[in-house]
Amino acid sequence: MTAPVDELIARMQDLLDDLTADGDPARHFLGTYLRTTVAVGAAIDAGRFEDAEWVTAWDVDFADLYLDALTAYRRDPASAPRPWQLAFGARPDLPPEAHVLLGMNAHINLDLPQSLVRMVPAAEFDDPAWWELRRRDHERIDAVLASRVAAEDGELHRAGGRRTRLDRLLAPVNRTASQVFLRESRRRVWANAGQLDLARRRGPEAYATRLAELEAASAARVDDLLRPGPVLVRLAVRGFGVTLPPANATG
Repeated sequence: MTAPVDELIARMQDLLDDLTADGDPARHFLGTYLRTTVAVGAAIDAGRFEDAEWVTAWDVDFADLYLDALTAYRRDPASAPRPWQLAFGARPDLPPEAHVLLGMNAHINLDLPQSLVRMVPAAEFDDPAWWELRRRDHERIDAVLASRVAAEDGELHRAGGRRTRLDRLLAPVNRTASQVFLRESRRRVWANAGQLDLARRRGPEAYATRLAELEAASAARVDDLLRPGPVLVRLAVRGFGVTLPPANATG
């Protein structure tokens, strides 16, 4: 693998070792993320991306937002972004898959649009050819994630995930639903990144305002997932992602 991805994996493993030693339930999402990062690194090495250099840099930048939030939370919970405070502060007795779902929600909804804006100059947002290239590589990332769903379901089961007879019967349906939710949320992510890009062109204050709105919407989504009841039903009704409305719609 490339040196940046190797370094990212080493950082993740060090943190995972600490979380595991502490019995911290945040280990469930980090473990899933680590295995997925290894799979993405293998796909990069296999030449599956058109712009492997950019995908590598983006993969590392995106992960860093999560790892920085985790490090901040372990030092001072109040210093982490609000969606991560909720995800990391969730009840330890929730099943492993719930902790993974909370982490995925915070990371995709809050961190991914930020990472895209950090990695994409404003001029490239205006270039249709660039968008088409990134869309194709993004779909290849989705394919890697989709290929991991069944394996991760098994990992979570071994980690203590709760499986009733109904859960086992519904497992294929849930895996398909998970893939649909990821695709749906990523479409919203690109739209939200576009809103953040427009805001940064207006200056740091406008960008900070829009980012705060995205953080609030992402926190509300995590909070909604923490409510008792069937999470997948709520996801089916409301979707996985959040939508940052156009600036003129926010007043």
